[in-house]
Amino acid sequence: MKFSNALAREIWDGKYRFKPDDGRRSDKTVDDMIERVSRAVAEAEAPKLRQKWAGRFAEALADFRFIPGGRILAGAGTERRVTLFNCFVMGTIPDSLDGIFAHLGEAAKTMQQGGGVGMDFSTIRPKGSLVVGVASDASGPLSFMDCWDSMCRTVMSAGQRRGAMMGCMHISHPDIEEFIDAKHDRARLRNFNLSVLVSDAFMQCLAEKGDWPLVFDGKVHRTVAATDLWERLMRSTYDTAEPGVIFVDRVNQQNNLEYCETISASNPCGEQMLPPYGACLLGSINLAALVEGHFTDGAQIEDEALVSLVTTAVRFLDNVIDISLFPLPQQEAEAKAKRRIGLGITGLADALLFCGKTYGSDEAADLTRHWLGLIKRSAYRASAALAEEKGRFPDYAKKILKQPGLDALDAKTRNQIKEHGLRNGCLTSIAPTGTTSLLAGNVSSGIEPVFAYSYNRRILNRDGSAREEKVEDYAMQKWRDLRGDEIPPADLFVSAQDLAPSDHLKMLAAAQQLIDSSISKTINCPEDIDFESFADVYVEGYRLGCKGMTTYRPNAITGAVLSVDRSENTPETDEKPVEEARLTPLAPREDRLTGATYKLKWPHSAHAVYITINDLVENGKERPFEIFINSKNMEHYAWTLGLTRMISAVFRRGGDVAFVHEELKAVFDPGGGSWIQGRYVPSLLAAIGSIIERHMQGADHVAVASVSATDAFVRQDLQASPRQIPEDERPTECCRQCGSLSLIRKEGCDSCLDCGYSRCG
Repeated sequence: MKFSNALAREIWDGKYRFKPDDGRRSDKTVDDMIERVSRAVAEAEAPKLRQKWAGRFAEALADFRFIPGGRILAGAGTERRVTLFNCFVMGTIPDSLDGIFAHLGEAAKTMQQGGGVGMDFSTIRPKGSLVVGVASDASGPLSFMDCWDSMCRTVMSAGQRRGAMMGCMHISHPDIEEFIDAKHDRARLRNFNLSVLVSDAFMQCLAEKGDWPLVFDGKVHRTVAATDLWERLMRSTYDTAEPGVIFVDRVNQQNNLEYCETISASNPCGEQMLPPYGACLLGSINLAALVEGHFTDGAQIEDEALVSLVTTAVRFLDNVIDISLFPLPQQEAEAKAKRRIGLGITGLADALLFCGKTYGSDEAADLTRHWLGLIKRSAYRASAALAEEKGRFPDYAKKILKQPGLDALDAKTRNQIKEHGLRNGCLTSIAPTGTTSLLAGNVSSGIEPVFAYSYNRRILNRDGSAREEKVEDYAMQKWRDLRGDEIPPADLFVSAQDLAPSDHLKMLAAAQQLIDSSISKTINCPEDIDFESFADVYVEGYRLGCKGMTTYRPNAITGAVLSVDRSENTPETDEKPVEEARLTPLAPREDRLTGATYKLKWPHSAHAVYITINDLVENGKERPFEIFINSKNMEHYAWTLGLTRMISAVFRRGGDVAFVHEELKAVFDPGGGSWIQGRYVPSLLAAIGSIIERHMQGADHVAVASVSATDAFVRQDLQASPRQIPEDERPTECCRQCGSLSLIRKEGCDSCLDCGYSRCG
């Protein structure tokens, strides 16, 4: 099997190709990957059936007709100790310090194996509440979310993929307003997606313009006008694209497994609403690869071909449950008790194009319902057949047939379920397919419209040089193959920018009727949409039966996802612009710059460290342009040189660079920081970060400014340690036995205040 473009090959080579270092067989071609994955998944079958099903699975994966989740493609058959599940919802967070940090550790372990995580922070008491027993006030759930954010940043720095988290909070929580406003601080919760859990009761209160109580543990803390709270939520997502909204009561009411679980959180992308320790196992039917007769009146997907592919895909995903590793035993128990899978689609917009249906039209919505209805019926029949062959999922109960999600099934399918039960508690969801869609030839992602039919991708070569490569949407490639230079019809080849929010909603609502879980779908809104019209999108989505809503409007805080430029080669009659994603070029250096040099005295080093920050003047304002770090201590040479080059590159690109000092200040040295003047500075890097922050705030722009580590870290009068430990007995290092920052030097020995570890000498 060949890749349709160089980008697909590059993605395969970088993300999904197995290239072991220990001499085991590597993937030389994409067919090798398919064989590896198919054989691994077939291991869940009886020995005499494995060869048969490995062949069937390979047929389904050929030409990317069925695309398993990225974790499956990358991990199955490699013997790596990773999970094949994309995402998890973590357990219910207890309202206690020990419980909170135990769950933080569980999330870290899950992310270490490659899983994204979702959490509901509504269970943590609000800020200012009394903490019984210690006579202090609670810091509130947002403060603990900062801990999760820092953890994610640390774990992802050691891994191969960016960490992903979803933070949820119920709209009745007393701290909901702080939660809604959190992303207005550009440096805060950057590793989180946020969603507000909106109840039916709130939507009713909103319609009646009533007062809404903010409650925790049965106690009403205060009341707010429902319209004011809704406006605050809408204003935030209008300005920052967050938080999203989850209609949590609808999620639970329409859940197949409502009789045995309660859902209060989502995976990071929102397509899987899951119970505590629930797992998200994904795979997509590539509709674009199934259409025959492209751009003709008879273009269609053969029903029999779609049914056959769905039947194989359900068995494939069910097998993955049995061969996957799980970060936590609770996750394994939950997954195997309910055997939930998330079979979805990708390439919908391209498939509609092939069939001559304009995305967002009534005809497109009808065809989408036909395809998804067929997928749903086929999936349930396949699961019932698997139940007959391999057994029902352990938590199966006959009352599942009374759940609203099964109402759309025909009598034949329902009778089959009555007779045999189901192998899987939930079967369908629609995820954002992202890089797997690019892998399949840049088909349209999930149920999204085509965002860009053509754009130039900037690719860095191994020698540091860059090249630009044109990337075309899969349907556009097919058009050019079949029609040559003929200009595609503008009323058919619509993009996300051409559609009204109501068009997006129409497609989302049409799909949601036939999906068990939820759908990852962004409602694109024009930048100039007025606020009232924007807020109405969410109310209309609720009315249409959607389970969740995410919108995107280009704004000052998040910017635009992709810049769109008119290409010189675009015909005047062609309404589709070439869309081009570019990195901001490095600003050239002037011959002479001015700045400041800071002398940093760090107790663990015999020699001072000198930090020079030079500024560039633009439009009458100074901004940092470059940084140099020097010291007589050659121990620091390699990392300081690398650090100065990286930070200088960030400064030279311009824009908001406040994250630089925030990232540095969050670095903790495992060998210990320093206690100076009663305050703990966690590392030399943290001290450097604080100097950068001080410089950016315009302090002490002189030729040389001498600053001690703690002067840079905290600008206040620091007299005595809060613990009142004598200067020579304050902790200076992390304990080698327990890891806590509690190692003190006393009477010639190092002693740990926490675990009692002692080391003399």
